[in-house]
This record gives sequence, C-alpha cells and structure tokens, in this order.
Amino acid sequence: MRYIGINVNTNKDVKGELLNKIVNKIKNSYKDVEIRVYKDSIGLENEETKDLEVAIVLGGDGTILKAAKHLVKYNVPILGVNIGNLGFLTEIESSNFIFAIESYFENKYYIEERNMVQCTIEYKGDRKDFYGLNDVVVTKGTIGKTGKYDLYIDGNFYTKLNSDGVIVSTPTGSTAYSLSAGGPIIYPTMDALCLTPVCGHSLRIRSIVLNHKSIIKIIPQSENVNLTVDGEEINFLQNTKEFLITSSPYKCKLIKLKGEHRDYYSILRNKLYL
Repeated sequence: MRYIGINVNTNKDVKGELLNKIVNKIKNSYKDVEIRVYKDSIGLENEETKDLEVAIVLGGDGTILKAAKHLVKYNVPILGVNIGNLGFLTEIESSNFIFAIESYFENKYYIEERNMVQCTIEYKGDRKDFYGLNDVVVTKGTIGKTGKYDLYIDGNFYTKLNSDGVIVSTPTGSTAYSLSAGGPIIYPTMDALCLTPVCGHSLRIRSIVLNHKSIIKIIPQSENVNLTVDGEEINFLQNTKEFLITSSPYKCKLIKLKGEHRDYYSILRNKLYL
C-alpha cells in the first residue's frame, strides 16, 4: 500500500474543489493507494506521517513553510501545488495538477534539498529545538523600541547590536524578511546562513553571509524578547538567556518535475519586480 498525503490550505481552496479533483484523479488512476487528507497542516505532527511517501501541499509558500517543519522530521518530500499568487516554493500551478500527479506516479521527477535553520533554547531546564525553512527572528517584545544584542559566531564575539531585532535566514529565506531588512539574495540551494540586523542603529552593521556550519549565539540584553520561526511566534521564552542558531540536521525535500521548467531568475523578476 502506498500512502499519499494531501495537505490543503482551506483559506485558498475554500470549497475543496482542487482537493477533490486531485483525490479523484489518484483514486481513479492508481491502485493500492491510500490518501490521507490534512487541513491547514493539522495532524502532520502525528507519528503516522512517517508512513507517507509524499505530501502534496495545496496552497502557497506559507502553506509549505507550515507543513515543512513537521514533514522534514519524517523525511517526507513535498510536492507544492500553487493556489493564488506566484510562489518561490510551489512547483506547479493548480491548473496543471494532472501533469503533476502523472509525473509523480511515473517517477518523472527529482528531489531538490533545501537547508533549514534550527534555533535552540533552554526552557525550565529542558532543551527545545525549533526548525524553519525560511528564518529565525529575535526581536524586542515592545513594539517601537530597539533592543541590544550580543552576537557570537563560532564562539567568537562578533558585535554588540542595537536594533529592532536579528534575522538568521537560510538561502531559501533570503528572499523573505531578510531581503526586506536589506539582506542579500542567496541562491536557494547554496550551503549558507545569513545574519541580518533589523533596522540596525548603526551604519557599520550590515548583513553577513556565513558558512552553513556556523554556530550563531544571540544574547539579548533585555528580558522581554520575541522569537519567531518562519512567521510563527514561539511562546517558550520565559527567562531565556540566549538563542543558539545553527543549520538544522533536517533537509526540506522539494519535488521538482521533469519537463516543468521553472526558472528561478524569472520567478525573482516577477515576484520582486526586478
């Protein structure tokens, strides 16, 4: 039996029309397949996810980001079907879903691995790890006020930063919040991490691109700080003294279809109006 997961963003496929079309296509065309439907990534964290050979994700980049943090732990590849605006992570438009399904079942695809970022904190004596495909962001809890941060790279003191926050992004996430904060665009399959200050109160502090094996330590000088991973705010921050950020041991596996040419540079041009 083959187990196929379909994760749908119900805000984009409101009536479930695309979901039903894909389910019917698979059921009518292929034998010995069991389909498991997930709505808004609920349930992907469960142990049964490890049985999936693929997760078809219906939505946009945000939907993939939300699903990826669960799927990578079980080594499940993602086939992204875009609904709505052009995305960096989705592989194909919803109008071409039949081509996507047939290509997958005929093994006409390859896997592209993307680095992820990991943030580790101590909470009540226990270690907690958080994983993101885009970025980790540490900011001061009070809106409109800058914070002070001591930054260390590979055990060496780097700088004292006075800013609204600090972003550590993957190459995939370099076109997200980091770009808005003045960071560089990094080709998504490169091995790197990018440290970018948010509105740094100094002309000398700029983004720095690091080796993907680098270990970044952020020590906030304020007790009231926020941690956000791929846009999701983390609530385990009481008495957190430092944030340890590294590349994750997990890789996000994105399915790329043979014969479907998605030029990264044309996506950049259209998405960012270059």
